[in-house]
Amino acid sequence: MKKYLLYLLLLLTVTSFSQSNKEAYKSGEWLKYRMHYGFINAGYATIKIDSTSNQNQEAYHVVGKGWTTGVAKFFFKVKDNYQTRFYKKNNKPYHFRRRVDEGGHIISRDVYFDQEENIALIKDHRKKIEKTVTIENVQDMISSFYYLRNQDLTNIEIADEVKLKMFFDSETFDFRMRFLGTEVIRTKFGKVKCYKFRPIVQSGRVFKAEESLTVWVTADDNKVPVRIKAELVVGSLKADLDEFKGLTNPFNIIFDN
Repeated sequence: MKKYLLYLLLLLTVTSFSQSNKEAYKSGEWLKYRMHYGFINAGYATIKIDSTSNQNQEAYHVVGKGWTTGVAKFFFKVKDNYQTRFYKKNNKPYHFRRRVDEGGHIISRDVYFDQEENIALIKDHRKKIEKTVTIENVQDMISSFYYLRNQDLTNIEIADEVKLKMFFDSETFDFRMRFLGTEVIRTKFGKVKCYKFRPIVQSGRVFKAEESLTVWVTADDNKVPVRIKAELVVGSLKADLDEFKGLTNPFNIIFDN
């Protein structure tokens, strides 16, 4: 169960798209999500973006955190910290940081990207191992979230798929997400018009089938994920937007007459 929570936290960071030339985010944006495993309040996840710089280039620094709470914390303890730094001009990451503690299973790893030389240096501090692997135009788990939010999908149609290359641990994965249309859903903030997407995931290991995951993102210029549902091999997991601040654009709520 703790691994299922982690998978959802990770997938949550890659599920948002932009449909205009407006910036979808800015420094200071902060999002918080509540995670549910069945009827249990399983934990929370937050993600915050701030400005920074590297080698005289403007960049962003993002911190994503996930942790279990309440009854879920009693059965398994998750305390995860993911960070990325990427350049503002091209959204390419240059440093990805992963610190994971899941019931005593600890991961401490840094990845340094050289996107011009097409290499990534991986430093596993826990195992005291360093290695270099070949890459090509990749995003990490967190930078993908912001890269996708600024893509122009003006002409997207139902069943179209959006793809990117995602680097995680020491491998590059082809990530695909299928557009299902629009839907108005009820949230704690009111009714929200959303774009509905279905990431294509690997079946059998964690999810029941390739189409076990569904994501709703706001149909405005922020393109913020407000809900995600996952049908797992054991049970189901759901995440809902719980709090937010520092959005670049208005958060459009549909009020009942």
